[in-house]
Amino acid sequence: MPKKKRVLTGITTTGSPHIGNLAGAILPAIKASKKKSTDSFLFLADYHSLIKNKDPELTSASSFEIAACWLACGLDPKEVIFYRQSDIPHIMELAWVLSCLTSKGLMNRAHAYKAAVSENKTKSNKDLERGITMGLYNYPVLMSADILIFNADVVPVGLDQKQHVEMTRDIASRFNHHYGEIFKIPEVSIEDEAGVLPGIDGRKMSKSYNNVIPIFLNKDDLRKKIMKIKTDSKTPGEPKETENSSIFSIYRAFAPEDQTRKFQDLYKEGISWGEAKELLFELLKNQIQPFRQEYKELIKDKSALEKILLLGAEKALDISTPIINKVRKAVGIRAFGD
Repeated sequence: MPKKKRVLTGITTTGSPHIGNLAGAILPAIKASKKKSTDSFLFLADYHSLIKNKDPELTSASSFEIAACWLACGLDPKEVIFYRQSDIPHIMELAWVLSCLTSKGLMNRAHAYKAAVSENKTKSNKDLERGITMGLYNYPVLMSADILIFNADVVPVGLDQKQHVEMTRDIASRFNHHYGEIFKIPEVSIEDEAGVLPGIDGRKMSKSYNNVIPIFLNKDDLRKKIMKIKTDSKTPGEPKETENSSIFSIYRAFAPEDQTRKFQDLYKEGISWGEAKELLFELLKNQIQPFRQEYKELIKDKSALEKILLLGAEKALDISTPIINKVRKAVGIRAFGD
């Protein structure tokens, strides 16, 4: 029987889950977890959240909301390894070990760091490192530890995260060269770009841009958000392009192919933006309603959700413990006589 592949996915806990998370990570990961050929590792990246978020209450609330969201959307914790990053201390230990071997030059090439430096240049700041924390700078190392502590085979990411998996491959190869073959070299799986959704302002949907559509809004608030989606100035009856339409991109991510084709035809026929938004609202309302009902039930019992995560951490630790023990022994941190 072929050995199962380990597939690892995480969501950073920096706010309420939004439909970009739903289309780009949550639903694809849940679908993949049902495959008999894979072992799925799904986690709440709460330590990663500290890079951008300095509000402890937000970090805590976000972890709870995102955990409940995964379960409400159909995740079966018995079939996957579902855990909080912070419940696996081996991740942070490995991050330090890896950082002692990772070159500064590699970190200098990280997109997030280069973007922060570029922003300081644009603002004419004399100190090009202004506002850049070691958390931001070392982010790729921590992500590498997330992946390597479980020897994941595949890491599904969007294009914006591809570099981090490539850096993980470099870091793992360098470790193996120095200390022996301990880590698998993970493969990157680029997610369908239909899952990278635009926000209401046309930019990538992101909590950082404050342009998201939260998953569990009530019906009225969901409609208000959709009506704020930025469009061009084309009038009713005038044919419209789907390529750069935020409304169409979001619709396509949630509708079946035949329904999407019909929506595309309406664009060619000159559907008004107001009508297009109404159709998007109806689609999202109907698709998300079952998730919303389940979510309302789940958030009533925090202790039950905590128990699920702790049981997931136990399963995760069963896998990470022998790997971190190999790492310690390899680098010389071991009992005398071993």
